Amino acid sequence: MNGLQLILRSSAFYIGYISSAIIAGCVACILGPLLTLEARLKVFSLWPRFVNWFLYSTCRISVSVEGKENIPKGPHIIVSNHQGQWETFYFQYLFFPMITILKRELLYIPLWGWGMYFLRPIAINRKRPTTALKKIIKEGIERLNKGLCVLFFPEGTRNKPREIGKYASSAFLLSLRSGVPLLPVVHNSGDCWPAHRFIKRPGTIFLRIGKPIKVGMKAREAAKVVEAWSRKNLQQINV
Repeated sequence: MNGLQLILRSSAFYIGYISSAIIAGCVACILGPLLTLEARLKVFSLWPRFVNWFLYSTCRISVSVEGKENIPKGPHIIVSNHQGQWETFYFQYLFFPMITILKRELLYIPLWGWGMYFLRPIAINRKRPTTALKKIIKEGIERLNKGLCVLFFPEGTRNKPREIGKYASSAFLLSLRSGVPLLPVVHNSGDCWPAHRFIKRPGTIFLRIGKPIKVGMKAREAAKVVEAWSRKNLQQINV
């Protein structure tokens, strides 16, 4: 596929992506106050499904998932590397029902952020890490007790393709305090949809789901173990 084709396909994707996001945001703002949280999560997961289908239709980016059988039946904590936007919407319906840890500024985005508010994410102030951690533990346990899964990107920011950043310990501390299993996940989405890049490259995003872990050690030690697992498996995915 030549450069012009990549530009045209990526442009077509963004037209549909942004247009559908505006529509989805409007629908979420209208229906959000009227539905239960479970119903909201079901209805609002339709947009991420559409985006993934549209991504393949326009940019020829497919997804291969390995280890679905490892997903626990009950609530669990998902820990994933972070490379771009793809994982923020694909996980919304792969791990269901699920809420996300995110920076509170995202909720200020017109329509999309307002719609996200009704999905009950745990919105934190990154400038106050101690307060943020307390909120993650308190609200995380509340969400888990209600049967919801909680998604963490422990690197704290998006990284370049084929790179893994240092994992923070908050997800592992939540697992330790709640007794809920932690599910390690790794993917190479940045190879096809890199952060801060307009062009989408055709190919396959490989997502590997590890076996659930019962955190029985110090949170920082557990973070190092899962970070090492992520590095090793990301290398295997990229071979």
